[in-house]
Amino acid sequence: MNKLVIANLLHRPLRSLISITAVAIEVIMILSIAGIFMGMLNDSKQRTNGVGADVMVWPSNASYFSGVSGAPMPAKNVEALRRLPHVAVATPVIQHLSTTGAVEVLWGIEYPSFNAMKPFQFITGGTFQDPHDVIVDDVYAASKGTRVGDTVKIFDQPFRVSGIVEHGRGGRRMIPIKTMGALIGGAEEKASVFYVKCDDPANTNTVVEEIRSTRGFESNRVQTMEEWLTLMTPNQIPGFNTALRVVTGIAVIVGFLVIFQSMYTAVLERTREIGILKSLGSSKPTIVSIVIRETAVLAVAGVILGILGTYGVRALLAHLYPTQQFEITSQWIIQGALIAFVGALFGALYPAWMAARKDPIDALAYE
Repeated sequence: MNKLVIANLLHRPLRSLISITAVAIEVIMILSIAGIFMGMLNDSKQRTNGVGADVMVWPSNASYFSGVSGAPMPAKNVEALRRLPHVAVATPVIQHLSTTGAVEVLWGIEYPSFNAMKPFQFITGGTFQDPHDVIVDDVYAASKGTRVGDTVKIFDQPFRVSGIVEHGRGGRRMIPIKTMGALIGGAEEKASVFYVKCDDPANTNTVVEEIRSTRGFESNRVQTMEEWLTLMTPNQIPGFNTALRVVTGIAVIVGFLVIFQSMYTAVLERTREIGILKSLGSSKPTIVSIVIRETAVLAVAGVILGILGTYGVRALLAHLYPTQQFEITSQWIIQGALIAFVGALFGALYPAWMAARKDPIDALAYE
């Protein structure tokens, strides 16, 4: 029977190839959208955690995601934080989501206090020398071929690259906080978030309580970096699960229909073959198993091709968009493979049932 299954698939190579490709596309669609979203999420987590803060102070109605809540807090309030016991450093930051050219979160920083949180590791160049200077990380610099002294556009304004730093700290492009405030309109003395570093990590919870009891911060959201990291999950991303379900649904429908059509056509073409098998004593489960086994072979081949294709997509995106993170995890590979495999088997159920119901006498007389 296994030889018969393979022979049937090789007898119509184009149809088999189309079925395998459909399953592969299904896997690529699922893994790609998950890989892009998870890559963006984990990259944001890594760079925010790299600031070196122990505590974050947000506006009461701010989103967990950087750059989408504006800059509503007075930057001067950071002075009250600096006077608290056990606070070593406090720095104001403006984070602004930009969609010009590419989606990124631009950071406006107060360089002395931001650098005191965790010193920059400059590869070349140095700090701001002018309000229209920008510090970029090495990933951005490599992707654009940027060097110190070059000019880059931010909000359609020219900025001189003053330094290139190792990636993993804050934004890919960082400018003076007052310049950022002016560019986004009327926020020269504002901040999106305050980052606070404790004199000892053991005092983190004490500092959180001190901030909450400080006048002017009663309505702010205060949380430790560890708490924030636990909130940065796919379930917290607006629209992530919806987008993933939509793409998965479309992918499953495509795979289901292609497999259904392929197996349905195969059953019609092999009516006499099925009649011979039944006349030789093959049971209905045996006939069903032949169709299901053929589908399983196609699905496994499609899943393998889809996984390899996903790595190809990642390599292509890395070439075209070097700053875009694309994360492929074993968990998503398993989930995508199972979804595609089960969807393909469901697509073969009706053709298999139809083949099992064929009358051997009618099948042998079929022309």
